[in-house]
Amino acid sequence: MASKIKREKQRNQVKSRFYYIFWGAATVSVFAGQLYVGTGYRALARGLKAITDGYIVIPLKRDTGERPKAWRPYPDDGLWHPTDPPQRIW
Repeated sequence: MASKIKREKQRNQVKSRFYYIFWGAATVSVFAGQLYVGTGYRALARGLKAITDGYIVIPLKRDTGERPKAWRPYPDDGLWHPTDPPQRIW
């Protein structure tokens, strides 16, 4: 009679209720985190836009037409103090 006992085929993937609760909660938490980061990014973008949309005033020096004096080579026979004209130190 033991050989006549009907064996039931065991299912390969038997998932408990905890499995679905765990993965459902994990999915919801990841989605909520994405929303949180997205709203923070949007607030950052608005703040930067508000800063860059304003007027940016850069004071410029009035052009007098005067150009810097060209460097004049001096002999390399000692030390010179960086004044105009250079003064010999040594």
